[in-house]
Amino acid sequence: MKYTSLLVLTASLMVLSACEPARERVAQSSIKSDSETAKPMAQEQLRRAEVNDSVAKQSISNQPVSLKDADAANMASQAFDRKIIRNANLTVEVASPGDAQHKIVSIAESHQGFVVTSEATQRSAEDKSKPEMTVDQVIRVPPSQFNQVMDEIRAVGARVIQEKITGQDVTEEFMDLEARIKNQKALELQFLEIMKRAGKVDDALSVQRELAEVRTEIEKLEGRRRFLENQSSLSTINVTLQPPMQIVNATGFWYSVKSAFSDGVDVAADIVLFLIRAIIALLPILVLIVLPLALLVKLGLRVVRRRRPVAEPATAAVSE
Repeated sequence: MKYTSLLVLTASLMVLSACEPARERVAQSSIKSDSETAKPMAQEQLRRAEVNDSVAKQSISNQPVSLKDADAANMASQAFDRKIIRNANLTVEVASPGDAQHKIVSIAESHQGFVVTSEATQRSAEDKSKPEMTVDQVIRVPPSQFNQVMDEIRAVGARVIQEKITGQDVTEEFMDLEARIKNQKALELQFLEIMKRAGKVDDALSVQRELAEVRTEIEKLEGRRRFLENQSSLSTINVTLQPPMQIVNATGFWYSVKSAFSDGVDVAADIVLFLIRAIIALLPILVLIVLPLALLVKLGLRVVRRRRPVAEPATAAVSE
C-alpha cells in the first residue's frame, strides 16, 4: 500500500513539472500578444490625438480676430522680445529755466527715471542786469514711459524749438551675442577638460593660452551685451531749456542815433585795437633789425667825419 501511494505521488509530481513549462510558454505568448495588440492601439490613439489637435487648431484659426487685438498682441510681443535703443533731443523755450529745471527732475522721478546730468549756464543779454540762463539736462526713463515723459516735457515750455527722436533695433545683435557667448563658454569647458588630461607642461601651457584667449573673448562679448541691455532698458532724453528770444524794436529816430553811436564806438575801438596790434607786431622788427642798422650807420658817419680833416691839409700842401 505504501509503495502504491509513493508511486502515485511521484507520478503526480512528474505531471505537474511537465505542465509548468507549458504554462510559462502560454503566459509568455499571452504577454507577447498583448504587447503586439497594445502597440497598434497606442498608434491609433496617437493618430486620433493628432487629428483632434489639428482640428482644434483649424477651428481656432478660423475664429474671427479683430485687428486691434492682433496689433495689441503684436506690440506686446515686440515690447517683450525686441531690444530697441530710443534717444531724443529736445530744445524747449521756457519763461524761467531754473523753475523748469526742477520740473524736469520731478517728471523723470515720477516715471521711474532719473537725472544723469544737469548743467546751468549764464550768458550775457541785452540787459546787463538780467543775464540769461540756459539749462542742459540728460534724463533716463523706462521705454514704456518714453512717450508720456516727452509729452510732459513739451508741456513745460511755451514752445518746442527743436526735437529729434531716434531708435535703433539691436535685437539681432543681442541674439548673436547670446549665441556667441554660449559657444565660447562651451569651448571654455572643453579646454578645461583638456587641461585636466594634459600630461606635459608644454601641453598645459598651450591649453592655458587658448583658454585665456577664450575668456578674453567672453568678457568682450558680455561687456557688449551689458551695454546693449543698459541702453535698451532705459531711454535717454537730452533736454535744453532756454529763455525766450528778446524782440528789439528796430525803428525810430533815437534807435538810429543809438545805432550810429554804437557803430562809431565799434569803429574807433577797431582802429585803436589795430594800432596796438601793429605796434606789438612791429616792435620785434624795430628792436632786432632797425635799431642795429641805425647804430651801424651812426658809427660809419663818425668814422667818415674823423678822416675828413686829416685828408684836407694833405691836399692843400700838394697844391702849393
